[in-house]
Amino acid sequence: MKFTIDPRSATPPFEQLRAQVRDAVAGGALVAGSKLPTVRALAGELGLAVNTVARAYRELEADGIIETRGRAGSFVAAHGDPTERQAQDAAREFVARTRRLGLTDDAALAVVQAALRA
Repeated sequence: MKFTIDPRSATPPFEQLRAQVRDAVAGGALVAGSKLPTVRALAGELGLAVNTVARAYRELEADGIIETRGRAGSFVAAHGDPTERQAQDAAREFVARTRRLGLTDDAALAVVQAALRA
């Protein structure tokens, strides 16, 4: 997921970042368990102060959108019912396995579509 900051916007940079992460989670571009970049890495990538990204992450965590797991980093928090969480876990495992097998995303999707039709 690529985030961008518009320096000409009247919206503060931390709020732009917070809204982009929130929208990506709501829209499914970031699913539960997705690892977010470190605060320092994202600040460097976006040309922001570390404290600006840290503030966005703190607010996202307070809203229950992300969770910080100490030195392991920040991740999209689990949302929804247990069935949805299990499906998300299964999807992540499937993606990891198909990548290890060298399948392209299109080939992996074809496998899923065939399984759904079966």
